[in-house]
Amino acid sequence: MVGTQLKWDDYATAWARLHGGFDPRSAAPAVRAWLRFAYHVGYVLGRLRVGPTAVTVVGVLLCVCVPVFSVRPGDGPFLGALFVLLAGVADSVDGAVAVVTGRTTRLGYVYDSLADRFGEAAWVVAFWLVGAPGALAAAAGALSWLHEYVRARAVSAGMREIGAVTVGERPTRVLVALGGLLVAGLAGLIDPDLAAGTITMATAVWVLLAGFGLGQLLAAVRRALLEAP
Repeated sequence: MVGTQLKWDDYATAWARLHGGFDPRSAAPAVRAWLRFAYHVGYVLGRLRVGPTAVTVVGVLLCVCVPVFSVRPGDGPFLGALFVLLAGVADSVDGAVAVVTGRTTRLGYVYDSLADRFGEAAWVVAFWLVGAPGALAAAAGALSWLHEYVRARAVSAGMREIGAVTVGERPTRVLVALGGLLVAGLAGLIDPDLAAGTITMATAVWVLLAGFGLGQLLAAVRRALLEAP
């Protein structure tokens, strides 16, 4: 029922069931704290009768703001980083609202996944607009998309869990986008030409982590599917 608060343990169990069995109570302290924050915000929004789809839509709009504001002279990258942070919060909270209010649906899961991919595309576009080479930005987006596509196809093929928590997961992409734009903004205050070089390095870090994470995932998928009955 909307507004009925699940205890943290009940919420964590429901969340794990929706995320391939990964229990947030066993996550690193920072991840666990972030998920508890999303849980409490989700409860408040549930009491206010805000639905998960509305939060997802707001998250997409925040992602669109990232490339739009990142090109502003002076404070553009800082504003872009702010919108990445807000979009990351919305991405965590929409699922929390769905779990807390008992409104999780398969269609909502699809919408949330589409919103995540669209949002990441907006972020790499922002990287390109700030100065990263187009080919490098495209590679960052493609590798991240391939990471999620491989996991989805593996689950369809019989893999029962998420396979592996890799270094290229979505929280990593959020951190790279946030940190990359912040550092690019700081570098731009020193010399406007430094912003492009800094965001290029951030994009390269994204590519390296996404590529390594994809390798980790492929290895886990191979092992899981070979061992499947």
